[in-house]
Amino acid sequence: MKILLEVLITGLLMGGLYALISVGLSLQYGVARILNISHGEFIMLGGMTTWALYTALHISPLLALAICGPLALGLGYLIHRTLFKRLLDRAPSFAVFEGNSMLAAFGLMFILQNIALIAWGAEIRGYSYLSIPVHFLGTLFGANRLLTFGIALAIGLAFYLFLNLTRTGKAIRAAAQDPATAGLMGVNINNVLALCFGLGAAMASVAGVLISMCYPVHASMGLEYTVIAIIVVVLGGLGSIPGSFLGGFILGLVGSIVTFLEPGLALVAYYIIFIVLLLIRPTGLLGR
Repeated sequence: MKILLEVLITGLLMGGLYALISVGLSLQYGVARILNISHGEFIMLGGMTTWALYTALHISPLLALAICGPLALGLGYLIHRTLFKRLLDRAPSFAVFEGNSMLAAFGLMFILQNIALIAWGAEIRGYSYLSIPVHFLGTLFGANRLLTFGIALAIGLAFYLFLNLTRTGKAIRAAAQDPATAGLMGVNINNVLALCFGLGAAMASVAGVLISMCYPVHASMGLEYTVIAIIVVVLGGLGSIPGSFLGGFILGLVGSIVTFLEPGLALVAYYIIFIVLLLIRPTGLLGR
């Protein structure tokens, strides 16, 4: 029972990070209609920047959250306004834009990855932060893992309230449902789409900061997290923010159980879930 409890809690802790990672991608695809293959590179940039700030300047990772998040938001906003908006303006339909934007995101992935390789090299980096053991429900966990779970949950809840209670959040939801009608109602669609892409990049970067507090990071780590984010988004339902949270926790539990049984098969289990979902329920758990 103790081992089972440890495996379940580990899955929930990892699921919190998966949920935060996937909410950003869900926002980018659900509203901006961009399947951002470079999503994981923003996670990598957040993690590597936090490592550099902590090891070189002794800046706390908690302070790095306030640095990396806004920087990624501005970078994502700028990328959409300069790259994806041009593709959208020239595309004859949203279907053509989705294909073109995915190809552009592939190029962006390699650009960001190679910039990171030049800046930090290919070595695996890591640091120790709040790694003291904490007794929790009869098991031992690092304080950093419990802290990252709490931060991820708080950010997710704050974002959900932002979408439902603020005027900007309502504009985002309107643009997701019907961008043409939302534009007729006075919503600045171009600004909303760029903001959604920037918010998705910011959430990915924040998740990268949290990941670096618990696990080693390196310049080529992005693609693995992009795959995980896509699987979670499909599992929860494309464009569904609550579905992304639910899918993140489910995938975290599955990954923890499979890792306990056979560590090398976790990613294989994720792909199996992805394929089965596409065959049985392509709309996901909460998708429509």
